[in-house]
Amino acid sequence: MAMLNFPEETFAVIATGREAKTFYVRSGALEHDGDWTPGDLADQGPSGKSPSEQTPRESMEATFSKIIAEKLYERSHRGAFERLILIADPDTLGQIRPLLHQEVSDKIVLEQAKTLTNSPIGDIEKALAE
Repeated sequence: MAMLNFPEETFAVIATGREAKTFYVRSGALEHDGDWTPGDLADQGPSGKSPSEQTPRESMEATFSKIIAEKLYERSHRGAFERLILIADPDTLGQIRPLLHQEVSDKIVLEQAKTLTNSPIGDIEKALAE
């Protein structure tokens, strides 16, 4: 286990366009907080402009990116975290970044374009410690 050099209660989101895992840094390690899944995207509204060449999967991933940004804002606004680690595959990170409210962006202490959602916690911690 890699010892993480982030303050206690730093919130971490490890995401792809299909799932996200959330953690808090506690005692120098990641503690799993929960999982976010797209759910029924029909209830979530459109992802924004949908180019005609966009596949249904790309549309779903764009909508889920919007959901992640909204969840981060809601949690940040109610004071659930003061610092944020955001790791997502490059495409998802590129979709989330412009959707983040300034309040959330200001709390990012680390951002990485990596796919780690299926990695064991030890591997995620190692990537964060590098």
